[in-house]
Amino acid sequence: MAGIFKAYDIRGIYGQSLTEDTAFKIGRAVATFLKCQTMVVGRDMRPHSGPLSQALIDGLLFQGVDVIDLGLCSTPMCYFATGRLEAHGSVMITASHNPAEWNGMKLTREQAIPISGATGIQDIEQIVNQSAFAPTRSRGHLSTYDILPEYAAHVRRLARLQKPIHVAADMANAMGVYEARVFEGLLKVTPLFDTLDGTFPNHEANPLKPETLRWLQATIRQGSFDFGVAFDGDADRVGFLDECGEIIPMDLITALIARELLTGTKGTVLYDLRSSWVVREVIEAHGGTPLMCRVGHAFIKQQMRDTNALFAGELSGHYYFRDNFFTESSAMATICVANIVSRADRPLSQLVAPLRKYFASGEINSKVRDQAAVLARLKEKYRNGKIATLDGVTVEYPDWWFNVRGSNTEPLIRLNLEARTRGLMEQKRDEVLAEIRRDADDQQVVTE
Repeated sequence: MAGIFKAYDIRGIYGQSLTEDTAFKIGRAVATFLKCQTMVVGRDMRPHSGPLSQALIDGLLFQGVDVIDLGLCSTPMCYFATGRLEAHGSVMITASHNPAEWNGMKLTREQAIPISGATGIQDIEQIVNQSAFAPTRSRGHLSTYDILPEYAAHVRRLARLQKPIHVAADMANAMGVYEARVFEGLLKVTPLFDTLDGTFPNHEANPLKPETLRWLQATIRQGSFDFGVAFDGDADRVGFLDECGEIIPMDLITALIARELLTGTKGTVLYDLRSSWVVREVIEAHGGTPLMCRVGHAFIKQQMRDTNALFAGELSGHYYFRDNFFTESSAMATICVANIVSRADRPLSQLVAPLRKYFASGEINSKVRDQAAVLARLKEKYRNGKIATLDGVTVEYPDWWFNVRGSNTEPLIRLNLEARTRGLMEQKRDEVLAEIRRDADDQQVVTE
């Protein structure tokens, strides 16, 4: 079980660090920690998600918890069910975009409030390791529930389509197959890889990686589509391509959706601190209150609740909605984009073009020996800029800005930088990277 209890979820390799025995104990530990009476459990399509789900459910039932088994579902559907069915919490069996040998669990308490490392996962780990389970009571009751019709009706209420919309959708053989069922009869959908297969026979289910999008790009360029979408493994993230097959940066999608929602309801919109300046500008221009948020779904969801935020977008492709219990909904994000395109007299590429006004470095990772020392050096070197420490170090100047933050799981420093011109972006990117990598013996890993 060593190392499976992470900052945001539980994740390990099936049959090694994560087994049915472990899942049974985690079920007992979750019941002990939450002191819950009713729990929702969902699972993805991996071959071992069924056995792990059954073992987890057995652990919950053993502790006297009533379990509502959703069966196969997307993570957004599981979150929605937790709130809609007024359960005391939920467990979604998934390892998201991880390779096929991995599996895991995403945990929430009531109203789909996430349980992260600091708010319960560490406690659950301790209960498991010490077998400190609460005394058992009479066995809980198991029931099944099909949440899809209610989730579909909930999402479809957002639709304001003024003309037919044709979407190419890459399901990656994963839970996007279920998330996209919401669109039946609403959007014309041409699916790719829409057969559930937890071995991921075609490509990794991760729309953050451009190489996973080439099949979708080819489909769009060979046909006539309004846009394309690509889901990750459990469908809580989604990437968008325009009608030409060009990848739309996820922060620009945040800006588009914020503009769409703010036309109806004014309110606060959160944006990932790695996002382009244009996101803040769009929110302000449409009467919203922009608030920067740190990276990580648990932090974002808490800040959304604290501020009653209407919407939040993360650079990784998570889109959060107040009307979905402050959780992700890839289907709701897709409907919002469809609404925008259906009203416009221009294609999506032209709607996005004005938002491409700045020049971003992309996220660049460097392997360093001492994250704290690197951050301290950057704060000193750029002390004449506007410095914020919400997550790592953010420094802003009139013509450029950067954020450098440490990884929660690896000895990596992640740089995001933006400037008003390409030349300035490249100059400052290289300058900041040189400072990050100043120690000659630092090993460097670059991912953009």
